[in-house]
Amino acid sequence: MVKITKEAALEYHRSGRPGKIEVKPTKPYRTQTDLSLAYSPGVAYPCLDIQSNPDDVYKYTDKGNLVAVISNGTAVLGLGDIGAMSGKPVMEGKGLLFKIYGGIDVFDIEVDEKDPEKFCEAVERIAPTFGGINLEDIKAPECFYIEERLKKSLDIPVMHDDQHGTAIISAAGLKNALDVAGKDISEVKIVVNGAGAAAISCTKLYCALGARKENIVMLDSKGVITSDRENLTEQKKFFATDRRDIHTLEEAMCGADVFVGLSKGNILTKDMVRSMAHDPIVFALANPVPEISYEDAMDSRPDVLMSTGRSDYPNQINNVIGFPYIFRGALDVHAKAINEEMKMAAVLAIADLAKQPVPDVVNDVYKVNNLTFGRDYFIPKPVDPRLITEVSAAVAKAAIDSGVARRMITDWDSYKDSLSVMLGQETKLTQKLYASAAAHPQRVVFAEGTHPTMLKAAVQACAEGICHPILLGNDEVIVRMAKEMDLSLKGIEVLNMRHPREQKRRERFAQILTEKRQREGYTFQEANDKMFERNYFGMMMVETGEADAFITGLYTRYSNTIKVVNEVIGIRPEFKHFGTMHIINSPRGTLYLADTLVNENPDTDTLVDIAKLSAKAVEFFNEKPVMALISHSNFGSNISDGALKVKNAVNKLHNDFPKMIVDGEMQIGFALDKDLRDNLYPFSRLNGLDVNTLVFPNLTSARSSYKMLQSLNADVEIIGPIQMGLNKAIHFVDFGSSVRDVVNITAVAVLDAYVEKLKHMSAVF
Repeated sequence: MVKITKEAALEYHRSGRPGKIEVKPTKPYRTQTDLSLAYSPGVAYPCLDIQSNPDDVYKYTDKGNLVAVISNGTAVLGLGDIGAMSGKPVMEGKGLLFKIYGGIDVFDIEVDEKDPEKFCEAVERIAPTFGGINLEDIKAPECFYIEERLKKSLDIPVMHDDQHGTAIISAAGLKNALDVAGKDISEVKIVVNGAGAAAISCTKLYCALGARKENIVMLDSKGVITSDRENLTEQKKFFATDRRDIHTLEEAMCGADVFVGLSKGNILTKDMVRSMAHDPIVFALANPVPEISYEDAMDSRPDVLMSTGRSDYPNQINNVIGFPYIFRGALDVHAKAINEEMKMAAVLAIADLAKQPVPDVVNDVYKVNNLTFGRDYFIPKPVDPRLITEVSAAVAKAAIDSGVARRMITDWDSYKDSLSVMLGQETKLTQKLYASAAAHPQRVVFAEGTHPTMLKAAVQACAEGICHPILLGNDEVIVRMAKEMDLSLKGIEVLNMRHPREQKRRERFAQILTEKRQREGYTFQEANDKMFERNYFGMMMVETGEADAFITGLYTRYSNTIKVVNEVIGIRPEFKHFGTMHIINSPRGTLYLADTLVNENPDTDTLVDIAKLSAKAVEFFNEKPVMALISHSNFGSNISDGALKVKNAVNKLHNDFPKMIVDGEMQIGFALDKDLRDNLYPFSRLNGLDVNTLVFPNLTSARSSYKMLQSLNADVEIIGPIQMGLNKAIHFVDFGSSVRDVVNITAVAVLDAYVEKLKHMSAVF
């Protein structure tokens, strides 16, 4: 774990724009018309509609996606009562987490008021602004009263996350840890060290899961909470034990099955852990120093199932696994409350998620290959992208079923898809690609079957149902790798093209290639030798119809691959060149960039072919191409050779393809700024249109552009390279491609192959 210094933390918060969050407009605001719609006089119309029908506030404003993070600063993190203003960095941080994990907007509100009555009054007055209220860092016992009163007086979700967030995540963890240990929650003995807001809420939720109150021992700073103690709060009194034989933590731990620490660091000893029952469960959740260190707990006995609140150890109990998605689900149905049914739905969804196969993105973040349900993984990781879909949907459904929802959801698959799009995990384009490919799965050869990324991608593509994978490579190595990474090869063909049993196929492929290229000096022996190479062999499988598509590029240099594809597959007869395209999905929209891989310094004729290919490719994705040919010059403002070839390509396109919507040469700023372009160059054929396709003058500018976008903007998704102009569905990936990148290209390759099949069928009939 990286050590956080005071200097680094202060610099992080003050550098650039101070703080961690900002407010951004979501509607156009550049023109006078925009401003008149946004404010006066246009704003009067939604105001009047809301006056007539108050629920329309969700239709016309951000209320349905806006949460207040409210605190009086009386119990901030491990800092205690530091005051409302001093707690503001924490509330901003909570707002940041809401946004990045749940797509939820936040106003952090620090109320300088310790009196519970006055605090509640302040919150009640501002509640109409929000779709939900997250109470934060308010000390016990006042927090119990505040939450209960606001839940009764307000008709929007209210949750004190310090209580319920920890309770929900730890309850999910406890449920799964007990499954691993093979223990029944109704029979286990539980010790809870701590009696604050989080401890009380956690223990109540454990009881809702089936734990029996008589099996629970709770301790505070004075020791075991017994029923004969005086001056107990109502919350402590509820969990007071009638046992008189235990008074200390050491006595309580003897024979216990579960320890939950919500107190302070280093109060649990190795001997106490050793005194517990077999397969003990230890949740040491004090932060940053747990009640017992992970190392000490594991050293005390080998059968411990351990959780902490820290990210550098397994099974982290982290509230961020819950609150963004609980509020997301509640907001999306315009819920009036977050009730017990919704909290329990979150518990069960989180617990179930840990038992499902772990996405590759999670393994990559934690530098592991095989996270699987068990002792070291019984709680989902905070970066798991499925949390928003699974937990939010479960909470939303529970809200509907329990009668607190104002809005109904009937198509749950579409709802989950919208959540993925919201956070940029997927876009509508990739969802459509996957759905279309799954409707028409094809046989896809993955060239580098022994590359971990390619292997994982083939397994994922098979699981998604988008293709029937064929992995090329040493079968023994692939099987061993799959076992080490806990990947199932069910439904996947593994083909060792170098094995003696493939000799006849290699010779048959060699004969076909020889006949195809015999006028270019090919001999059978030369062709036969090349069939031991994965790219030659795999492309020949597609050429002969023994497979439908081919994916390569993780190991191979592009120059070598381009040579092979020219020899084996060839370019479509209507073109003299082929190229590649990258698709850029961003909040601004979708852009198509070409050529990003093949033609290093294209001449005029090559640029014409790239433009024609790009137009066909954009149409393939069901969009109308609006194309700009990019240069450092604008419509003849510079007469250098580089600009001249682009200008000549545009002239040729205008003459030969007058219906094509294309213009240039132009700088990229003018291509993407319609108002600027139309004002200075009103004669352009792109007048009034938004450009969606960019053809670059050379490979350097094209690759630099998409790589820069990829590096600078986390909200950008890039799909590619997508081949354009080859006779068959041969597709490439970049050297540093992720599993998801490869699966995206696989979906494109499947559709490419399917469309080619349809063309051949229509030609036959």
